[in-house]
Amino acid sequence: MINFLNLEYFLVAAEELNFTRAAKRLYISQQSLSNHISNLEKEFDVELFHRTSPLTLTYAGQALRAKARAILDLREETCQEIADIKDFSKGQLTIGVSHTRGCKILPEILPVYKERFPGIQLHLKEGNSSELDADLLHGDVDLIIGLLPFKVENIETVPICEEEILLVVPDSVLEKAFPGRLSEIRQRLTRDTDLSLLKECPFLLINPGNRVRTLADEMFEEAQFTPNIILETENIETVMALAAKGMGITFYPKMFISSHTPLQNLAAEHGGLNFYSLNYPKAHSVLAIGYHKGHYMSRATKEFINIAKETI
Repeated sequence: MINFLNLEYFLVAAEELNFTRAAKRLYISQQSLSNHISNLEKEFDVELFHRTSPLTLTYAGQALRAKARAILDLREETCQEIADIKDFSKGQLTIGVSHTRGCKILPEILPVYKERFPGIQLHLKEGNSSELDADLLHGDVDLIIGLLPFKVENIETVPICEEEILLVVPDSVLEKAFPGRLSEIRQRLTRDTDLSLLKECPFLLINPGNRVRTLADEMFEEAQFTPNIILETENIETVMALAAKGMGITFYPKMFISSHTPLQNLAAEHGGLNFYSLNYPKAHSVLAIGYHKGHYMSRATKEFINIAKETI
């Protein structure tokens, strides 16, 4: 019968291909690690490593490495499922969400969740859309929160609410680009947010890999111009704050401002800024929770989804 601890230690050694580094990662002695590997080799009656410098995997070692992660994942999912059936008083949930979206959404969900299920340990992984998609694919998170569509295979999605990406244009940028024509340009943008009208203006964008940036790049391509990007950052709040100071034009989710405020009232609430709906279907999206169809869905995940649907 396979000793799972031996298997876990083997995987680390197979990643590092160095017993000293692997032992350090595992916080055990090198001798202890060697014993675990030897026991595994005796169990299968094969050598798993060529004891060369650096270490290399034998053909048997390569075959075991390909299966070991799946074996350990299946063990973890089985233990989790049994624990859920037995008693939901303990457990854990890892949520993947962008930093900014987490600030807006999680305060609505997590207090309710923690009150109902105090024994569930909560963990957050924050990143951009591409990073979160990869985390879900590799099983590093139980679920992710973001805009549809998620760009990862075998994912089940649960819509939560509608979301809209707005074009944010400072008055000062328009005044500089179109001297004496501020009212006219505002009216034109209200009627039709043709980005090509703004091709000479400065833009503030979040980094590639974020869903809002992907959307912006698609719209620039459709409008057939390369924008004058004066700043890129990972933090969408930074570009919004700089737009408020008149530094450039940006794109911003309406939910982050106020999902209940009529568009025509936003400019009054944020002096010097104009907010426009975009004539682009993907700018009108849906916020959703995604989870991997191929992984066991814990009760902790199910209850989070239920509460999100109640509160958002």
